[in-house]
Amino acid sequence: MRLDKFVCKSTELTKPEAIEQIRAGDVSVNGCIITDEATQVHENNAILLNGSRLKTRDFRYILMHKPAGTICSNKDELYPSLFNYLEIENVSELHIAGRLDADTTGMVLITDDGRWSFNITRPTQKCSKVYRVGLSRDIGEDVAAKFEHGIALQGELQLTLPAQLEVISAKEVLLTITEGKFHQVKRMFAAVGNRVVSLHREAIGDVNLDLDVGQWRYLTNDEVQSFNR
Repeated sequence: MRLDKFVCKSTELTKPEAIEQIRAGDVSVNGCIITDEATQVHENNAILLNGSRLKTRDFRYILMHKPAGTICSNKDELYPSLFNYLEIENVSELHIAGRLDADTTGMVLITDDGRWSFNITRPTQKCSKVYRVGLSRDIGEDVAAKFEHGIALQGELQLTLPAQLEVISAKEVLLTITEGKFHQVKRMFAAVGNRVVSLHREAIGDVNLDLDVGQWRYLTNDEVQSFNR
């Protein structure tokens, strides 16, 4: 990871404060003073700040029930950031593994472990995501087969990966996908002549949403490790 990020994860310094310390020559890596905050370092390096060796804090893995009208961003924009619901320190170090649109509700995973989130979001990992979808029109009888085969999305050269569709009622379905293209669920239903009017993510991988709207909790170790299999 970058040296400034390592210093932030090992202290209570903000990113600007960490950069100031590094540029002032107060940080050494394996006995050498480093003044470039972008230098790549590893946790097994001997990294000292003013002579004291630094050790990064443990990574954090968080599950949240995202409310409607919030955005998956570290700061408020047109809509408020869902990070406003987190009452923990060093929120700026966190990121979301698989974002949701402002009007979409449900499960989001939040972490400061980049490798872990990469395992969740890269298509080759085939991490499943389950969505409860409300539709403007009755679902067609042939849609499940089309989704299982793959859908041609506008502007995409390749078909979507096979997706599973479970019909709950005429206008409500559960959709399981293993990729996360831009606005994918909405675009898939648009491609078969329907429109999504509500969207809620219920599960990612083996982890199900078990919280009320706006609530959050740390993942258990078993839940964290389930994404590394």
